[in-house]
Formats: sequence, C-alpha cells, structure tokens
Amino acid sequence: MEIKKLLFVTSFEELCFDALRSLLELRKASLNHIVFLNVIERDKVAMQRGTGYRKQEEVRLREMANIRFIDWAETLFEQGMEVGVHIVVGNLVKQIAEAVEKEKADLIVIGHQKKSKLQHLYSGSDVITLIQRSKTPVLVYKYMDDQGKTAFKPFDKPLLAAGFSDSDRQAVLLLKGLQSVIKEIDIVHTAEEKQLIGDSAMSIQKTRKECRRKLDEICEQFEAQGITARPHVYIGDALTEIEKAARECESTLIAAGISGKSSWKTRWTGSIPQKLAENSMLPILLIPSEPHPDESA
Repeated sequence: MEIKKLLFVTSFEELCFDALRSLLELRKASLNHIVFLNVIERDKVAMQRGTGYRKQEEVRLREMANIRFIDWAETLFEQGMEVGVHIVVGNLVKQIAEAVEKEKADLIVIGHQKKSKLQHLYSGSDVITLIQRSKTPVLVYKYMDDQGKTAFKPFDKPLLAAGFSDSDRQAVLLLKGLQSVIKEIDIVHTAEEKQLIGDSAMSIQKTRKECRRKLDEICEQFEAQGITARPHVYIGDALTEIEKAARECESTLIAAGISGKSSWKTRWTGSIPQKLAENSMLPILLIPSEPHPDESA
C-alpha cells in the first residue's frame, strides 16, 4: 500500500501551506501528486436573512481560494510535484468522497473540526462518516499545538494503537510502506483492568504475555522492513493510556485501524479512534479496514 496521491482538504483556517510542507517528507516513500480541495459550504454563500443564494459571494470565495492554490502550486511545481485543484460548493463529506473517487487519492488530509455531542448524534463525525464511505485512509492533521509549535515530520516516530482486529492489518500494511520515512514505531495495546482475572500473579501475567506475543508478531513485520519497532502493553482506559503512551514514547503521530461498522451507541459515545481524532493534540491517522461483503453496497 503506497501513498502516491494526497488529497489536501482545506478551508484555509485549520490547514495552510506550512501544514502541507510538513507532509512532503512522504516524497521519500512514493508521494508525487497533491490534490487541493476547498469546499464552500452553502451557508457561506447564503443571504444573511432568509435562504437566498448569492452567486456573487460564491464567485468571490472561489477566486480567493484559487489565488491561494495558484501560489501553493507554483512552489510544488518547482519541487517536481504534480498538482490538482478542486473548488466546489456543497456538503463537505459528500464533496470529499466525490474527489477521492475521481482522483483515486491514497490519503485524505483534513483539519480538526469540533462538534458538540448533539451534532454528533444527528450528523455523526465528518471524519468517521468519511471513513465509512471510503476505503481511503484519513489523516486528521493537527500540526500546531497550543504553544504554536509545528510538527514538521509527523511520520518520524508514529505510535500504532493495536486492538488485534481486522483493521490493524490494513494499518500495518500502510505504515510498513513508509519505511523510508518512519525512523521507529511504537506498537501499543491497551488491556482493560477487567481482563486481568485470576487468583494468582501468574494467571494475571498470562494476559500480559499473550498481548506481548501478539505485539511481538506485529513488530517483526516492521523489523523485516527495516523499521525499529517496540511493543508496549498498557492497562486501563484506552483513550487515557494511548495518550499517555504517546507522551512517554515521544510520538509524533497516532495511527489506528478503524472499522466501517457503525451503531447508535458508537455514534453517541464515539469509538476510541474517533475520540483520539477529537481530543488528541497529535495528528491522528485513521486507516479503515476492508468492508465486509454485506457492507460494500
């Protein structure tokens, strides 16, 4: 699995050219084509009162985006990159899905957009909805922290949150293909306290050893590609422990496989990858698993 073409979704608020520049490290792997996408949502071109539509405002917003993209493209052309541009009006998730299908992009990069729990209940997370519709990985990119520090090389030292599920296989496959970019990787599995059952230390340690065995198998796949990999077992709340592990390992990015399955419960409480995308200060790479046959329609 290679990342040759990247779809960079921006409204010029969360993500600007310095964010893209920090991702150009992927050229060492196989990246050679950037596609810019700016989605003008209809409420931005509506009349202040009523639901009227202002064509003049649409033209203004289109040309503002076009000016920015022309400037960015010139820099990329000088570096030998191919560039494409889409400036469209409509629903964000729908337009991203259409652009991915048209461009056959290998990775979607999108900024973080906060929503309330009520908004998530009715409309779902844009990121999760996007993944449910596409087999394309999504990088929820947070390239600047509260102190204004920029993550110039997010793929230097990723952390893979391993749940030992089908979606992990796709995550491993994608990250193994970045052996010329990744310096080392930490593989972390978080076990719940209730899994530590037994009336002796030996029986409780059996759970840790089984998790460690599975982690070692994943690490061996990365080591075979020349990527230094380290296994870690944490105990407790998954979201808390993954964030803790990322700090202790000095990770530059958190990667996680994610299932395309959805339910009312996960839409309300949020899956662990979704919560990471919403709450973590680090960039979050979400890699969808292959859909089940009955979900492919």
